[in-house]
Amino acid sequence: MASRRTVTQVLRAASRIHLQQPVATVRHRSTIVQQSPFLTKPSSSQLLLRTTVRAYSQASQESKIWSFEEIQKLSQEAKPSVTIIDVREPGELQQTGHIPHAINIPINSAPDSFHITPEEFEDRFGFPRPAKDADVVFYCKAGVRSRGAAGIARDAGYTKVGEYPGSWLDWFEKNGKVER
Repeated sequence: MASRRTVTQVLRAASRIHLQQPVATVRHRSTIVQQSPFLTKPSSSQLLLRTTVRAYSQASQESKIWSFEEIQKLSQEAKPSVTIIDVREPGELQQTGHIPHAINIPINSAPDSFHITPEEFEDRFGFPRPAKDADVVFYCKAGVRSRGAAGIARDAGYTKVGEYPGSWLDWFEKNGKVER
């Protein structure tokens, strides 16, 4: 979340912008925003909404999307060539289990995980941090947190990032093998 100071600076800069043409209609979740050609000072919600949509759409385009079948094949390998990362909280894993060979890096309680040193990472989680040039695929319960984790990993310099958008719900529904 942006700090109050950052938002204030952005809004001040936006107040100096005079739109000559209408901005296209933008759909974000269930909200639609269309700016008028006469609007010279967008509201903070319109400005932040436009920024959010742009960042959201870029993040989803850069990840490789993995299917159930691909994850299932990967989970059956003795030593998977891709690191499967479960970003749910440890309590969720205790209740449901996880995909075989997946490591747990909870994104809500440890959002800085991909930005800390390898030593700090290993101290915190008990296993080495995946290399920045290694293939990694993220999943969570329903695909929302995994998308965020993929963006965080890319921001930290990871280049081969993937997402399993069906995540745990899809895995469980299709009777994927579960480890506890």
